[in-house]
Amino acid sequence: MLKPAFGGLADRIGARPVLLGGLVAFAVASALYAMADSPGWLWAVRLGQGAAASVFSLSASALVARLNPAAKRGRAFGSYGFYKSIGYTLGLLLGGVLVWAGSLRLLFTVLALLGEADAVWAALAVPPYPRCPRSGRWSSTWLGGWPNRPSFVRPRRWAAATAALSVGVGFLPVSGRAAGLGTVATGAAVSVLTACAALVQPRAGHALDAGRLSARGGITAGLLVTAVGLGCAMLPGLPGVLSGAALIGVGTGLITPLGFAALAASTPAERLGRTMGAAELGRELGDAGGPLLVAAVATLTTLTQGYPALAVLLAIGPALGFVRRASGAR
Repeated sequence: MLKPAFGGLADRIGARPVLLGGLVAFAVASALYAMADSPGWLWAVRLGQGAAASVFSLSASALVARLNPAAKRGRAFGSYGFYKSIGYTLGLLLGGVLVWAGSLRLLFTVLALLGEADAVWAALAVPPYPRCPRSGRWSSTWLGGWPNRPSFVRPRRWAAATAALSVGVGFLPVSGRAAGLGTVATGAAVSVLTACAALVQPRAGHALDAGRLSARGGITAGLLVTAVGLGCAMLPGLPGVLSGAALIGVGTGLITPLGFAALAASTPAERLGRTMGAAELGRELGDAGGPLLVAAVATLTTLTQGYPALAVLLAIGPALGFVRRASGAR
């Protein structure tokens, strides 16, 4: 929820210092639990980590846009998404190993060290850039009206991709377990999903820069592929789990870099921080809302019926676009 506010701060003072501040804050918050090691501190530390992550995440997105020319932004956001996907996958695995081998205290100690190392690395590797001229006054008035601004409304259209990704990671193992599959098979399904998303993103960005793929066409195709993947998840057994995971990964891998690149191309440089903050918030809302929707439907019916509920929402946008274009042609 803090991302749009810190995005405005990045526009005001520059994204690089905000990025470095977020990494340092993440390291400090992690170190607090490593020293205290108590359940009460865990809540406070996790809130601090979340706030710090909101700072450096949106700053990284804004820097990817600002430090790359428009002709290379698709490839840049594709590579950025690739490494984020790898990080999500390895983070879960390594975190589990650290807790198994030691404790939560060991995990947070490693997180603190990683945060410090990243801050030093970013300070050395991220080049400074000229500060953009201010556009208007950054105040509580803007913050109060951001949910209805185009910079937030447009990202909401493809935030559903994050909802599908979160549903795939969270519920496909449940479906596999219900079908009698073991832990290895269900874990492999999640790995297939994240691997497909990671591999598709750089290729989608490269195709956008080369003119072989348009942002609108790629996002539409990604939404439809993701919806089909959710439909495949209804199939019983391993075929349904694996086909659903692969298609959801491919679809979300198409949508994410194209959406960010298109958003950066249509946003003035002096508003990139706020716009990327709103886009990141839209993704976070999808990340939380998708599993809640599927879980609510599954509670009333079955999990098999929860997947098509989200698939229908994903397909509504492309369907309405097709109807509008058909009406315009007539």
